[in-house]
Amino acid sequence: MKKIWIIGAGPGDPDLITVKGLQHLQTADVVMYTDSLVNDELIAKAKPDAEVIRTAGMHLEEMVEVMASHILAGKKVVRMHTGDPAMYGATMEQVALLKARGIDYEVIPGVSSVFASAAAVGAELTIPDLTQTLILTRAEGRTPVPEFEKLRLLASHHCTIALFLSATLTKKIVKELQEAGWADDTPVAVVQRATWPDQKIVRTTLVELDEAMRTNGIRKHAMILAGWALDPAIHDKEYRSKLYDATFTHGFRKGVKADD
Repeated sequence: MKKIWIIGAGPGDPDLITVKGLQHLQTADVVMYTDSLVNDELIAKAKPDAEVIRTAGMHLEEMVEVMASHILAGKKVVRMHTGDPAMYGATMEQVALLKARGIDYEVIPGVSSVFASAAAVGAELTIPDLTQTLILTRAEGRTPVPEFEKLRLLASHHCTIALFLSATLTKKIVKELQEAGWADDTPVAVVQRATWPDQKIVRTTLVELDEAMRTNGIRKHAMILAGWALDPAIHDKEYRSKLYDATFTHGFRKGVKADD
């Protein structure tokens, strides 16, 4: 079968790739990757005779032509995508052109920058009795968002929000969240280049977000996490799930009576 493997390379740390993803990387004849985003140390794990192709300077049709020519020549081609390919990976536009040439695909998931960022700040993004929902989105910039996905409308749910590709749009973020009723002191955590050696973490509040980004020189490669699940003092508060409650029964544990 003529096929390409689309592999999540993880957020930056070369060890944050799945075992399956690494196995395919190490057996590929051709490795294509966005050299501005994927760690060269990970790509160095490819087999010695693999052809490595940097794609940061290529446009869509050029990339697909290179992929297709190698695949149709009988080569095993992997396309390494930063984070997880399902999130802002621009994978389906590549797949559409490949499928038109009779080439199938398989996606191997990776660690998304949103979860790497949560880990970096030690946060659980869903806290019992506080928020049970996480919205993954981006602020509207040069690329529009659908009408019903405007940030102000999404923020009206008052749950945790993770903002991709939005580091230059912090004034808009603050304005739209305030319009949705978010308090000025809502906690925000920004993680730039999560898991890379030069990772930077900035903890701030909604009203101070734009200034915090400016003074720290953060203009790209940043994940913005906002909501009360990011409260630095969350550990001092009594939020408890049912999962480990002594009175909560499930198939593997009998509950105890509340007055025991």
